[in-house]
Amino acid sequence: MSKRCEITGKGVLVGHRVSHSNIKTNHRFLPNLQTKRFWSAEMKKFVAIKVCTSAMRTIDKLGFDMYCRREGFKLS
Repeated sequence: MSKRCEITGKGVLVGHRVSHSNIKTNHRFLPNLQTKRFWSAEMKKFVAIKVCTSAMRTIDKLGFDMYCRREGFKLS
């Protein structure tokens, strides 16, 4: 199961945790992914996808079908 948003493609970033004494240790920054069902008016059914919360906010504003068209995500 990959840690990647199915619509935007946002994934894991790699960086450092920096301590008070400036010691750097490796750290993975994971995206905030949620499995969510969205209603597709074009397909007339629910679509369950793994999506990041920043994309969920935009979907709430634009609607699922319009957001998928804008991002180039194919509904099938």
